[in-house]
This record gives sequence, structure tokens and C-alpha cells, in this order.
Amino acid sequence: MAAREAFGFARERGGECLLRIEDIDHTRCKPAFTEAIYEDLRWLGFDWPDEVRVQSEHLGTYAKVAERLREMGVIYPCALSRKEVAARSVEGVFRGEASAGENPAWRLSIPATWALTGDSSYIDNGERRAVDFDALSDEIVVRRDIGTSYYLACTHDDEVQGITHVVRGEDLRDVTPVQVILQKLLGWKTPEFVHHGLVMDGDRKLSKREGDASARELRARGVSVDEVWERI
Repeated sequence: MAAREAFGFARERGGECLLRIEDIDHTRCKPAFTEAIYEDLRWLGFDWPDEVRVQSEHLGTYAKVAERLREMGVIYPCALSRKEVAARSVEGVFRGEASAGENPAWRLSIPATWALTGDSSYIDNGERRAVDFDALSDEIVVRRDIGTSYYLACTHDDEVQGITHVVRGEDLRDVTPVQVILQKLLGWKTPEFVHHGLVMDGDRKLSKREGDASARELRARGVSVDEVWERI
């Protein structure tokens, strides 16, 4: 679904859809999974430019961006556990302060960003929106185990790859404001965001984690590409 939406969006507008391997989470991402992505996409009929950006190859670059944020004073070390963060949150919003601990995570201080971001508006599904700072928690932008995060790595890569449109599932809409803040802070361009619907089973999103069949498994069962699209 996500691939069809992204590649289709680019094709309809005469653009180019880039393939990026977002594999910074070493606890879940394995080389075999990356190869499976290539195989599945080719089987489904998609193609992309030869140069594929693999995020795990750029951890040093992300570390330099994190250092820029430290120098700007907009991130702070936080050694609190998830349980402690939840206990200190008010109506789901966490505001923290620097806390001691070995190898802490680093959180974006939302209050510290208010005066630095300037125009915080962005386009989501064709509508201009403004970041609601009051509704945002101080999210982790530098994880303690990998030295970066989805927020930081993806916004950096969107900039260096010249991404004009980010096409992804609506389950990622809530991460958009933090990405926009990072882009404004670092002087990067903010792409337009397009969030599409998800493939659902009742009120549950289909997911391999929940035991739903992957493209590879369907192919092994003899399911054709046309039949895959009919199921979506």
C-alpha cells in the first residue's frame, strides 16, 4: 500500500520516487530484511534510481547534526524511563529537564524551540497547518542506543536528498510537527506531506508483526501481483 501510494504519486506528477532504507534500529533491522524489501518491490513492479540511501551507513553524519542541536541549546539529556516519563506527563504531554544518568537519551525541548522556529506552518494533504507547540511532548531525537532517531535521520535525509513530497501512512501524521520543528531549527526545507489511508482488518492496521502475510509470503503461496492489489 505505502509503496503503491508513493511510487504512484511520483509517477502521476512526473517526479521520481527514491528508495531509502531506514534501518537505524539495529534491534529490528537485519540485512536479510533489506534484501527482502528489494525483492518484494521488484516483484510488485516498482523501480527506483540505482543510488539507495541506507541510513545505518550515515550514523556519524547524524551524530554531527545532534551536536548542532546541543550547541543550539534545544535538546537536553534525559535518563528517565518510559514509565517515569508517563508518570510526569500532564494530559499526555511531557515537559522535562536535564537529568543525570549514564548514556542518556536527548530530548527536544519544545519550549526552547518556540522563539527559534519562526514560521512553523507546513502543508499536509494540501492544507496549510501550524505546529501546535502546546500539544507536543519533548520527544527523543537522539536515542541512547543508536545516537539518532527517526525524527533526526529522516529530516536530515529529506534535506540532503532534495525531497519535495513525503508520502506515507496516516499513522505517521503525529510525528510530522516534530520533524517540521527540526527542519525550521536547522534551516532545512520542509517538504509537503501527504498522508494516505492504511490497509485495515476491521479497526486494526495490517502488520507483519501481528502475523499478517508479507508480500514474500504471498508470492511463495503462488499469489499473483494482480491478486495482491485486489486485496488492498
